[in-house]
Amino acid sequence: MSPSVAPAQGTIERIFGSVGFFRLWIAQVISATGDWLGLIAIISLADRLNDGSEGTAIALVLTARILPGFFLATAAGIIVDRLNRRRVMMVADLGRAAVLMALPFVDSLAGLVLASFVLELLTMLWSPAKEALVPSLVPAEKLTSANSLNVAAAYGMFPVAAGIAALLAKVAESLADTGWIDTLRLNQEGLAFYVDGLSFLATALIVSTIVLPSGVESAKGSDRQRGWGFGGALGDLKEGWRVIVANPVVRAVNIGLSTGVIGGGMLVPLGAIYVNEVISGDEADFNLVLFSLGTGMAVGVGCASVLQNRINRTRLFPAALLLAGFGLLSAGASSVLWLVVPAVGLVGFAAGPVYVLGFTLLHENVNDELRGRIFAALLVLVRLCVLLALALAPLLSELFDQLSAALWDRQLSLAGGTVFVPGVRLTIWLAAVIVSLAGVLALVSLRRPGPNVVTGEQELG
Repeated sequence: MSPSVAPAQGTIERIFGSVGFFRLWIAQVISATGDWLGLIAIISLADRLNDGSEGTAIALVLTARILPGFFLATAAGIIVDRLNRRRVMMVADLGRAAVLMALPFVDSLAGLVLASFVLELLTMLWSPAKEALVPSLVPAEKLTSANSLNVAAAYGMFPVAAGIAALLAKVAESLADTGWIDTLRLNQEGLAFYVDGLSFLATALIVSTIVLPSGVESAKGSDRQRGWGFGGALGDLKEGWRVIVANPVVRAVNIGLSTGVIGGGMLVPLGAIYVNEVISGDEADFNLVLFSLGTGMAVGVGCASVLQNRINRTRLFPAALLLAGFGLLSAGASSVLWLVVPAVGLVGFAAGPVYVLGFTLLHENVNDELRGRIFAALLVLVRLCVLLALALAPLLSELFDQLSAALWDRQLSLAGGTVFVPGVRLTIWLAAVIVSLAGVLALVSLRRPGPNVVTGEQELG
């Protein structure tokens, strides 16, 4: 078990649980802003370097950001579980800063792809190390609130990063007539990379000031004695996957989040198509739908945080998935904007807590020695499912549209009326079924007894 965290005292402790987590959260805010800013700049640079085939260049760069996780996530988890996690985060931040500071001088697509690959490797170390540290810094009764803050930090920084990127573009324009701009590469992307690199230096400095409870940093000493040979690493790998498969909580969270992401992720590429084809809306209507989704998520995460000590997380996690499936089904069945907006808002209201509750359940039920491997596996699984959702949704929509046109002329007669059933509507209904299935699978998993990760006793019978 992790050493206990002192009870809250001041304002920071009441909101964040501890001064240590407050510093970790500030580091995450800066790191997330840097990640988004770096991604925007890298895509912009790929677009400029490969003039004439921009789509291929961007696809190669994004693939380089995705591939490491598929093959090396487990190895990253083993490293995080064997080393001092605070130092792992610092080294990863310093490494990311070095790569980003060098990126303004990269003039080839191959160099950009290699840099993206290295950045992703370092991020793969930073993220599970951060997640593994959270329970050591936050009292158990505030874990849900901590994960709500983590969600805000991770996803709320994109508009901030986009604004910084726009500001840096204007600064680059003002420097265009200076003689040394080419020497220092102070163009739009170069400025963004420099600022991004400085952000990771700041993050490393903040992480270095985090004071962990006594016993946390020294707990890795016994792990070092096992050595770094193939046999020890293989044993760690087997131990991590045994927990993922055998423990009902870990299994439920992995199944629920990954499967739910496949269904929910389909809404992103299909939303604009649905608004245009089904409800005959325009871009403003689609923006309203997105606003409803974001607002629903914010309200849902806020409610989960406020009610964190009054809710049964093992029951609410699958229930939230089922509610999200129902909202998605309702949105797909609606043909007018004033019905689609609240239905999508309901999806967001349920989907936000799914992420927060899932991570909280893992923080509460996974022993400190295993957290790096468990979170590394979950993060790569979720990423893979997001990729599948984004890639498959448009293809399925076109396929279902052809089938609907061939079988029913894209219209069905129900209860004396006619229902328009283009491929995009059928795909959203499929997404709703997938999310609901995720809820059912998570519910079944949580009802089955299994070994507690910490004590080895039977639980959840």
